[in-house]
Amino acid sequence: MADEVFRRDGYMSEFEAGVVSARGDEVVLDCTAFYPGGGGQTCDTGTINGKRVVDVHYDGKEIVHIVPGNSLEPGMRVWCSIDWDRRYDLMMGHTGEHLLFCSLKRLDPELAITKIGIDPADKYVIVNHDVPWEDVRAALRFANQAIRENLTVSKATVSRDDSELEDVRINLERIAEDEEITVVSIGNIDRSACSGVHVAETSELGMLFVDRKVSAGKDGVAIHFRVGAAAQDAAAELAVTCLEAADEAGSKPEDVVRSVANMKRDLLLAAETSKEASRRRVAEMSPEDIGGIPVYAGMFSGANRRILSEAAERFKAAGGVAVFVNDAGSVSVMLASGTSRVDCRTILPAVLGRFGGGGGGKPDFAQGGIEDRARAGELYQALLSAVRSALS
Repeated sequence: MADEVFRRDGYMSEFEAGVVSARGDEVVLDCTAFYPGGGGQTCDTGTINGKRVVDVHYDGKEIVHIVPGNSLEPGMRVWCSIDWDRRYDLMMGHTGEHLLFCSLKRLDPELAITKIGIDPADKYVIVNHDVPWEDVRAALRFANQAIRENLTVSKATVSRDDSELEDVRINLERIAEDEEITVVSIGNIDRSACSGVHVAETSELGMLFVDRKVSAGKDGVAIHFRVGAAAQDAAAELAVTCLEAADEAGSKPEDVVRSVANMKRDLLLAAETSKEASRRRVAEMSPEDIGGIPVYAGMFSGANRRILSEAAERFKAAGGVAVFVNDAGSVSVMLASGTSRVDCRTILPAVLGRFGGGGGGKPDFAQGGIEDRARAGELYQALLSAVRSALS
């Protein structure tokens, strides 16, 4: 079993080691500072004797380094180098995750981690339920104060029966009976069982910033964050975006959330009004008898799509034909037919093609649209003419 240097020294980026085995791309060393990934943190990359190390992982108790195209042999002494900037970013990210979660959990004791992702491209913690933005704001205030206070980040190895584990965030079910337990402490504000690689002091994080939170499905809610210069850049970018949004809303920056909430309420009210108008318009439609078939035809502006679809299905079920053209920012068309004399799948694409549009569907129901809103009326007349020809 290799001497796992990363467990006691996360800052070692270059070291000498002996090759224990080399099977194709898989290389095992007698000691390694390459972190093999774990606890949500991705593995290190780097070089061994100048050859790229593209992956590092455990295979049982062995740490395997994937080194494509290597010519290493057992017994050789090799010089190893870790991609330091990448490693340090991961160290900051993992420490930042601990700090962020403990700051959130202070406000919500029921909060639990379901998954963690610490990668150069993205850093997040998935928690079991949503967190109000007000709690995120308070947590960031607490976390960034801890960064300014430059708390010590320390590691200690404890046994499974150690009484101190009562004060540690830990899931013993995920730790094998023969596996040593490493506890990472951030000052006196957090103690968590973790095998990842961390910075030594919170000031190294520079800044912690949450830039979004999104649903993670059955796992809960993913809170994405950034640390260091990336956090500063993201905070500045989103601050300017907030200022732009405030200008567009005609409000002060501190009032932009209230302004957006008011606009959202107005939009919902407008949508409900539009829906009711669409329902009333459809209910008042009178069919034109063409060849003994009732044809319900109409042009709409901003009508509710679902209501039009339901009406088209209803008219079709009664043996009629529905021709609906709706201008709602773009021109959409519905053609429904309860008679074999009108084949929607044939008629609709043929007509739309003349207007640079497209669509498709089934013989009894088809949909499509065009981009040129100025030709909506012309399109409507062309569809109605095609239906009349089919029924004549």
